[in-house]
Amino acid sequence: MLQLFSAPLAADSGGIQIRELVRTERSWDGNLLPAYPEGQPEIRVLSIVIAPGEKLPIHRHPVINAGYLLSGHLRVHTLDGRVLDLQAGETVVEVVDVWHWGESLGEDPAHIIVFYAGRADVPITTLRE
Repeated sequence: MLQLFSAPLAADSGGIQIRELVRTERSWDGNLLPAYPEGQPEIRVLSIVIAPGEKLPIHRHPVINAGYLLSGHLRVHTLDGRVLDLQAGETVVEVVDVWHWGESLGEDPAHIIVFYAGRADVPITTLRE
């Protein structure tokens, strides 16, 4: 029986390669991640494609989430002036309950896969009014 995670996550065993992309207790702005809420857990995975030059509306996430940028260049801004630049192949552990927005820079769409770990009755995103 194959046990993928009994070995270190940087293992290379013949035809199987495992590489840990991110491991952290903090979001990209340096803040500690909050405790998971009580209640029924829910995992959601989204594929988000942002056309070149497009900006997302200002929003926040009440749940922990992390993403992997497949292609393009994504710049994330917080209202207090912090900026994160992501290039294809990089990961992000997103800020929680912090107003922010992203924009796709460059000539290619920014395509990111985002994993949300929340609670079944809590929305993953809230837009700023």
